[in-house]
Amino acid sequence: MASNQNQASYMAGETKARTEEKTGQMMDKAGQATEATKQKAGETAEATKQKAGEAKDKTAQTAQAAKDRAAESKDQTGSFLGEKTEAAKQKAAEATEAAKQKTSETAQYAQERSSDAAQYTKESAVAGKDKTSGVLQQASETVVNAVVGAKDAVANTLGMGGDNTNTAKDTTTEKITRDH
Repeated sequence: MASNQNQASYMAGETKARTEEKTGQMMDKAGQATEATKQKAGETAEATKQKAGEAKDKTAQTAQAAKDRAAESKDQTGSFLGEKTEAAKQKAAEATEAAKQKTSETAQYAQERSSDAAQYTKESAVAGKDKTSGVLQQASETVVNAVVGAKDAVANTLGMGGDNTNTAKDTTTEKITRDH
């Protein structure tokens, strides 16, 4: 009698330990996925900032070079070069605008990728939570069945088994199922 109870208790403990271990593993994996996603989003944002800075520097260099050349040319040749200067300024302005637009597009792309990564992480965490909930529910049912089985074995051993056994089992299972 005592050994059946001990065995049932041992089996329940083993089931609980396995469930906790699996839950811990799933939570670790979800955490790792979240960290990887955050790192990737950070890298993407950093790369975007770096490219934007490079584009801005190049545009500034181009504009400065155009201004320098225009100033030298204007001093040397007069009004003809003045027209060229205006054309160079216009090209520099167009290059600056193109660089701004490219920077904006790159930033928007990085933001979308970051948003996608965050959504994936959220969905992964929810799926992990749902799976953990199912495992815990299954473990609870296993423990309840083990306890009911042990109770029935004790009742049968003592000669107290009968129609009341199924009723008690159904009531216990129903109560536990309702609680969860």
